[in-house]
Amino acid sequence: MKRDYLPEIDGRLGFGAWQLGNAEFFSEMSEDEGITLVKTAMDRGVTFFDTAPGYASGKSEMIIGKAIGENREKIFINSKFGHKADGSSDFRVESIEASVKDSLNRLQTDYLDSVILHNPAFYILEGKTDHFKEMARLKSIGLIHHYGVSIDSYDELKATLENTDSTVIELLFNVFSQACLPLFDEIKRRKILLIIKVPLDSGWLTGKHHELSQFSGIRSRWTKADIHRRAQLVKNLKMIVNDEHLTPYALSFIWSFPAVSVVIPGTRSIHDLDDNLQALKFPLNDHFKEAFIQLYKDSIAQNPLPW
Repeated sequence: MKRDYLPEIDGRLGFGAWQLGNAEFFSEMSEDEGITLVKTAMDRGVTFFDTAPGYASGKSEMIIGKAIGENREKIFINSKFGHKADGSSDFRVESIEASVKDSLNRLQTDYLDSVILHNPAFYILEGKTDHFKEMARLKSIGLIHHYGVSIDSYDELKATLENTDSTVIELLFNVFSQACLPLFDEIKRRKILLIIKVPLDSGWLTGKHHELSQFSGIRSRWTKADIHRRAQLVKNLKMIVNDEHLTPYALSFIWSFPAVSVVIPGTRSIHDLDDNLQALKFPLNDHFKEAFIQLYKDSIAQNPLPW
């Protein structure tokens, strides 16, 4: 079935699947636990799943493939190209089709709803290669239905909009990372499917981290200065909303922008899933939204936080 639309998601909550089966960067999750988590998400109305060949050495895709079963036509699967299941990277144009077919095998499907370049080099975003021409060819033969990029910065987004025919953009955006906001109107005008990644700033925008928190795995990248600065910003947010639990405010802030199609918090447990689902029912008032924008302008815009 060719899908030219984003399915309704009882709101706009998707499932970020980097954590599925990923023992390298997160606490270990068995295959059975991952399958149960994906099935529970589907049972509770989640229909958008974001994965990649490099997530857990291909296990993320495999778990989703085993979990969805006969529900394939109800599910929108977004996967990626560039980082392989064996841990290496290969962005060569001639490797795209083989990568897509490997993803199809792991996901036990014959098409992908979308495939995006996984943080490609800037010259690719400038349209100096045949990557997008090749993905258009794969779309024409039915292997994929949409294509685009996963990117992080304003300059990358601007280059993508100016030089590519991407219909899907996965973008780093949250209360602490608002640099791309000026281009949201153009994204909306073009009817691009906008996926928001890292919506909770790797856990900081849940409100559970503080200056004494200890981090391991991928999160050990933060320096003491990074932790102290983020902890102070979290305190500021808690003072604004007068609440210790920030998840519903952080997610509702993102959903308040009409350009946003779907938000993909990383989901490691049914508790995380339910917490994110509850945020769908949370109305963010204009006062808080304006305060979050002002906090970014005053405390972050001129000195962006490292991811």
